Amino acid sequence: MAGSGSFDFEIKDRSKEKTREATKTPSFYVVVVHNDPVTPRSFVVEVLKKYFNKRDTEATRIMLLAHNYGIGVVEKYTRDIAETKARQCNQYARTAGYPLLFSTERED
Repeated sequence: MAGSGSFDFEIKDRSKEKTREATKTPSFYVVVVHNDPVTPRSFVVEVLKKYFNKRDTEATRIMLLAHNYGIGVVEKYTRDIAETKARQCNQYARTAGYPLLFSTERED
């Protein structure tokens, strides 16, 4: 029955409603280089420069932290990037015949 009835529903204009989506800040992870008694210091510096774009002085500082304290924090990234960087460095070290180890740790 066109034109003679009333509607039992209401049409809402949703363009004016503000929708608020919760955005979660991603967790960050640090890439850590571990000291070992076999890998030459110069190779560690080379890896830090190649994969993390560190300058000589910064790469040397991180290498010395690992040498003196057992580990050196390299950089922080989101989880996927940190794990990828650590994996690439570990593969590069194995290819070169060194046991150099990079790992990731969640930043608190």
